[in-house]
This record gives sequence, structure tokens and C-alpha cells, in this order.
Amino acid sequence: MSWQGSWKRRGPWLEVTPGRELEAGEKRTDDAVDHWLLNCLGLSDKLWRKLRHEKRIEWTGDRLRLALFPVMDLGVTPRWHDLKVLYEDDFCLVVHKPAGMAVHPDGGVKDGPLTLDHAVASYYEIHGIHAAVRHVHRLDVDTTGPVLYAKNEFALLKLDEQMRAKNIGRRYVALVRGKVPSSLRTLDWPIGKDRHHKQRRRVSKTGQKAVTHVELGEVWGSGPSAISLVYLTLDTGRTHQIRVHLSHAGYPLLGDVLYGGRAADFGRQALHGERLTFRHPLSGETITVEDAWPDDLQKLHKQL
Repeated sequence: MSWQGSWKRRGPWLEVTPGRELEAGEKRTDDAVDHWLLNCLGLSDKLWRKLRHEKRIEWTGDRLRLALFPVMDLGVTPRWHDLKVLYEDDFCLVVHKPAGMAVHPDGGVKDGPLTLDHAVASYYEIHGIHAAVRHVHRLDVDTTGPVLYAKNEFALLKLDEQMRAKNIGRRYVALVRGKVPSSLRTLDWPIGKDRHHKQRRRVSKTGQKAVTHVELGEVWGSGPSAISLVYLTLDTGRTHQIRVHLSHAGYPLLGDVLYGGRAADFGRQALHGERLTFRHPLSGETITVEDAWPDDLQKLHKQL
């Protein structure tokens, strides 16, 4: 569900022009407004009830005002890092996650390593953005690529809904050991925990469904020393899914020592999220965000 009308943000308020459905004064009953909010704007029932209870819905002239941008605590300690912002508006923020950085802090470790959430909190603080830091999805510590953040509760609910419906598209690029055949197109193997290793996952009949789609790019060399460039998209988002699936297929990522790769090949797993696609929470417009390959991956590609 999406709404294509005009809107403007004024401080904590989102002002929208509903149009003909609510343009006449006699049509602006609470029931009519609520119907429009739920069925045209796409408010969740939970958020609608909250806005009504807190009196955060009101009319001004021909505009319907919703207090969707209240001042919120960051929820994470700000710690500065030079963020690469890939996309931003009043509802969403997409930033590049570098290698070696977790998306969120470990709740049990005080003053632990710098995370992307810490850096986003600092960015919000510096730019006067009074929103809670809420990431919509995650990437592994050593995987690079775009991470999507919701800047208010409405955006978070809408984007979480897209995640559950598998409507947020993520395209990855990876360099793997071995000559991947062009016939290898879909890896459909359930993934579960490895009882012998706390961090590892493995293909398991009793695991959760996991589907990875593979597209072959380039191949260098032949035999055991061959290296392949592959593009990957996911139907599911299991922990370490790409790494587990490619390793199980016999093509471990370069540098992925946890799943059969060699440290000498690359300083981390050679995996990068190069494209993120989602629908804008308010307008429904398709947003496509590209993230250029990081320097280390570009260097390795040139060497090959």
C-alpha cells in the first residue's frame, strides 16, 4: 500500500494533503480520517492507536497533520566515525558499512568496539536529528555494503513489513575459490547452527529454509586454483547464508577462514553488498541505492 499525494515535514509534524476523499469539511469525521490513515496512508493499527491516544493527529486548513517525528533518545552512545551516506531523507538513511565493523553493539559489552549504530548516532547528533537509531537489516562484521536505517516509527514499521514480505532486495558480489559453473543458479539448502562451533552455521535438514540465487560473472584460471566472480541475491536472510551456501557448494569465499577459505587469499571474506532496493515508506516509490566496491575488493579484482 502506498500514497502518492503531496507532503511536507514541519518540525515534528508530517503534513499531508489527502485530496478529494477528505476535502469537504463534513467528510472529516474521525471515522473517515481513520479510514483514510489506515487504508490510504497505510498506517499500522498499532501506530494509528498510539497517535490517536497521544492526540498526534490534527487538521490545519486543507492539511492533515501527524506528529510522526517526535524527539527521541538516540538509544546508542554517539561515537564519531566518518560515515559514507548513500541515501537520506526524512524517513530513511542508507550508509556504507566498512569491513571490520559490526552493525550494532554487543549488549553485554560496555565500551566495546565501535559499531555502525554508534557512528549513525554521532551523525544524528551532529546534524540535529532527534531520532532513535534503528537499523532495518544487518551485515556480517567483515562484509561491506549498504545498511538501511529507519528515522521514525512509521518508517520502521513499514520497512520491517517489507523485510518480512521479502520485498527489500539486496544484491551482493563475491570472489570465490573454484570455477563456478554457469548452470549453478539456485542454492536451496536449509541452514542451522553448528553444534560444534558457536559462531558457525551449516547446511542442516532441520535448519531454516534458505535460498540464494547465483549469477556467474568472470572466471580466472582453471582447476583448483581458479577464482570466480559471482553475483548473489537472497530470498531469505539467514546468518552467514551466502558464506554457508557457497562453501557447501564447494566454492568458499576468498579469505573466509570460517568456511573453508584461505587467509592468504584476502584479508577478509570477499563479499560486498553492491545494491539495495526498497519501497519508500510513505510514497511507495522504488528506491535503488548503489554502493561502489571498496578499495580492497577493487584492488584484488584488478590483480586478477
